Amino acid sequence: MQPSPSAVKRLALAQGLQVFQPECLDPQAVARVRDARPEVLVVAAYGLLLPLELLEVAHHGAVNIHASLLPRWRGAAPIERALLAGDRETGISIMRMDAGLDTGPVLSRHRLPIAAADDAGTLREKLAELGADAIVAALADLAAGRARAEPQPAEGATYARKIRREDTRLDWSRPAVELERAVRAFRPSPGATSTLRGESIKVWRAQLASGSGTPGVVLASHGALLVACGDAALAIEELQRAGGKRMTASEFLRGRSLEPGSRFE
Repeated sequence: MQPSPSAVKRLALAQGLQVFQPECLDPQAVARVRDARPEVLVVAAYGLLLPLELLEVAHHGAVNIHASLLPRWRGAAPIERALLAGDRETGISIMRMDAGLDTGPVLSRHRLPIAAADDAGTLREKLAELGADAIVAALADLAAGRARAEPQPAEGATYARKIRREDTRLDWSRPAVELERAVRAFRPSPGATSTLRGESIKVWRAQLASGSGTPGVVLASHGALLVACGDAALAIEELQRAGGKRMTASEFLRGRSLEPGSRFE
């Protein structure tokens, strides 16, 4: 629970590079960046809009590594939103930054299929590797004068708003396919949540299953935990009680009696 340096900072320090970490991008911070006379600014996973005066500091401007195929999923949570929506592909967009939220012209797009077993963690790792290669190529193009940025099309734009606590709560009246996506979208963090007998539960792994009944009601509790949804059912394979450790459904059921008819809320 202690602050620790990022991988980027650790590598920079190991290479003897100066690291500047302003608490906010005030005029003093912008002036310090300007004094460094950067050729280009590279932005990755930064949660705030950069002030216009900072975007204009570098000769080649500021470029952003964004984890979606813009203009789809502009905003803070493109990976989670792509999984929740059931998208079959995502990717990396290298874009020139402007005053808007992920609205700048795109230098390049790099597609990546979303596998059926992908969760936010595995997809983030794949996109990080893809993004690293993409930004290196983009910087080479900028330096050589061959980079060409194209305005984003007006059609197809969607907004990936930040994940809120209420977003992680499983609504058992929804189809099972949507709940299975939610479990993957919120793994490894913050976890899809529900309530069982007044106790908070996080669902870490689940599979689509056949079955029907009142949404949230446990249909079977042998091996996997089969729960009815608005359409079909979800077989919970791994879950976690509040304050407890993650465990398989079998381990969970060995520690408590849970008869068919019990209900997740």
